[in-house]
Amino acid sequence: MRVFENVLTDRGSKYAVSGGPADSRAAAQAFVKTLKKNKKFAKATHNTWAVLLDADGSPEPVKNDDGEAGAGMVILRMLERAGRTNHVVVVTRWYGGVKLGGDRFRRVQDAVTYYLDRLGD
Repeated sequence: MRVFENVLTDRGSKYAVSGGPADSRAAAQAFVKTLKKNKKFAKATHNTWAVLLDADGSPEPVKNDDGEAGAGMVILRMLERAGRTNHVVVVTRWYGGVKLGGDRFRRVQDAVTYYLDRLGD
């Protein structure tokens, strides 16, 4: 499990990004559950996540927006472009009191880019 806290802030909202191996929906959900054992992450406004599961050569997208509508799809698209399968990525947001509108998708992209840049191969 790799966790990067305080990756970015925008109008009071704070972001972290985490990830690790997951070869099934259950493994991805267990990853998020483990992450949320940390009180800080359990109290976050959103723990949005996605994974491309590749068991038989055709990736199956699995995502959870956790109230941040559309954010899981942003993560999925980025995983597809990076060719990253069987690896869950979680973008955590602590709401700062100001709605970000469409900028929230850019912040999700920024967080996933940060993670993928540090992941290597």
